[in-house]
Amino acid sequence: MADAKGFLASGLGIAIISSAVFGTSGSFAKSMLETGWSPGAAVAVRLSGAALILLIPAVVVLRGRWHQLKDNWLTILLFGLIGVAGCQLFYFNAVARLSVGVALLLEYLAPVMIVLWLWISSRRRPRALTAAGALLSLAGLVLVLDLTGSVKVDFIGVLWGMAAAVCLVIYFFITAKENDTLPPLVLASGGLVVGAVVMWLVGAVGLLPMTFSTANTSLGPWGTPWWVSVGGLVILATVLAYVSGIMAARSLGSKLASFVSLTEVLFAVLWAWLLLGELPGSIQLLGGLLIVGGVVLVRVDELRGDKRAARVDPVAERVLDHANDVEPVPGP
Repeated sequence: MADAKGFLASGLGIAIISSAVFGTSGSFAKSMLETGWSPGAAVAVRLSGAALILLIPAVVVLRGRWHQLKDNWLTILLFGLIGVAGCQLFYFNAVARLSVGVALLLEYLAPVMIVLWLWISSRRRPRALTAAGALLSLAGLVLVLDLTGSVKVDFIGVLWGMAAAVCLVIYFFITAKENDTLPPLVLASGGLVVGAVVMWLVGAVGLLPMTFSTANTSLGPWGTPWWVSVGGLVILATVLAYVSGIMAARSLGSKLASFVSLTEVLFAVLWAWLLLGELPGSIQLLGGLLIVGGVVLVRVDELRGDKRAARVDPVAERVLDHANDVEPVPGP
């Protein structure tokens, strides 16, 4: 029992908890979408509720150093606009048309997109392991789409999922930038505030449908009040997920924490099965394993490159280990 408590309190245990609660977002959101909520409304309520809860802790962390917000306003703006609002809106639109597992697998193509972008922009061919990981993930994508199967995948939903992946790529680039002047909790809270404001503004001017519902939602075999799904989406899938993710990244370092975050895909599929009765087909599950395997190969190659850089420059290891204290949030 003591060992179990110690594991849960450790950085690794917290990282797994973070992935588990992040993985609930698609299920909570879909239960709301099926009762008449629009994706824009679900995202706006999610971001607003989480921003209100995290606002006081963020102010405490700032300790009156308001210049940190002024000095980093562009980072916070881009983080909130693209990494928070855009990523979640596109993911929820994908969930409205696809199963939760397939939507998240499409979003997790982000690391492969980063490899391709760096290859094109630098004109430097990636190392063999990275190239193999990219090819493996692309092969997995083909299986996930199951183009020849009896269950047809919604093409518009696929585009939404790919758009979420592009936003996640930008999210990676924003949060991976070394920044000692902006605490992670302040960045997360600021991004949530920006994202919430943007969502309400675009809804107010009519650019985005904002439809709400107070009808009961279905979670597993239970019919629950609408506020149960909303509360789960805000408290579990956003506040607890963000805070535990930050704690895990600080304890483990961004590289190890990002490896553990891959379990979010597995948790999302499990939650969708338990709460929505959704389970991707066997071909899609195989494709999902290939995508995750490809991402793992890319990350392993990245770790090897970091170790080689650290041997040349010992300072590099410390910098690379904390280059991304705020872990990316797929969707969720």
